[in-house]
Amino acid sequence: MKGLDITMTDGKLKGNYLENTAIVCLIATICCILWGSAFPAIKIGYGYFGIGGNDSASQILFAGCRFALSGIFTIVLGSVMSRKILTPKRQSLNKIFILSLFQTVLQYIFFYIGLANTSGVKAAIIGGSNVFISIIIACVFFRLEKLSWKKIIGCILGFAGVVIINLAKDGLDLHMKFTGEGFVLLSAVANAISSVFIKSYSKDENPVVLSGYQFFVGGLIMMLLGGVWGGKLTVITGKGIGMLIYLAMVSAVAYALWGILLKYNPVSKVAVFGFVNPISGVILSSIFLNEDNQTFGMKGLIALVLVCMGIFIVNYQRTNESRRIR
Repeated sequence: MKGLDITMTDGKLKGNYLENTAIVCLIATICCILWGSAFPAIKIGYGYFGIGGNDSASQILFAGCRFALSGIFTIVLGSVMSRKILTPKRQSLNKIFILSLFQTVLQYIFFYIGLANTSGVKAAIIGGSNVFISIIIACVFFRLEKLSWKKIIGCILGFAGVVIINLAKDGLDLHMKFTGEGFVLLSAVANAISSVFIKSYSKDENPVVLSGYQFFVGGLIMMLLGGVWGGKLTVITGKGIGMLIYLAMVSAVAYALWGILLKYNPVSKVAVFGFVNPISGVILSSIFLNEDNQTFGMKGLIALVLVCMGIFIVNYQRTNESRRIR
């Protein structure tokens, strides 16, 4: 990424385009919209492949195919852009395995099983907690940055937006089930841990290499687990293959860009945009799945305002810090 650096005449680093808040906002929002589009795309893909809502084994097999293919796309695209074949260093293999365990295998196995045992509303709300968890892990356990009240307030506002966009007329059912809501929470924890690991590992590693190979390894593991569990993809159509390719490209592009942002920015500055993910997922689901909701009404507007306020507060705090450092 040397071409993106802007240096002063005395040789000192002045800044980096990827550290600019406006650029971070644009790229992170694109990532979240892509991830949001995966919600309806996955459901449509299940229909094309004839996968039932409770067929967790086939869902995991389907996800494994998606991520293995995504890994191939990431490696090929990264190699073309770098004009050389991207291969991991020998000392990077353990990092790739750890990332594939948390970012792909554990996150999605827990999510798919949990989603089968809880409502989509609860899954979206609990999944939104990964932003909190990412920042807490980065600040408290890895000490990559300081935990401030502005970060906490920003997270609370963003999470409130996720709750509002998913709130039904009759409110929320507070009943909890470990294999349902508990597994969705474990999925969010795995996702948060993977974000911190990416931040840590990318200091000395190419985030595109890490993303591509961890997807490929994690995808193969999920394909094996789904197949052993009894999963099958019996209905193969052109539309289904096309949707699988789209989902693979979504993961390849979004996670590679997200990893690059984490390399050059604090976890909190990037992670807070994760609140856009469930918001865009609900909106896009309402468009492509014709789900009956009031996404574009007052509820949707309030949710978007709260999420934007949360993102602004977290990043405004970071701007002030950088000014004090200078």
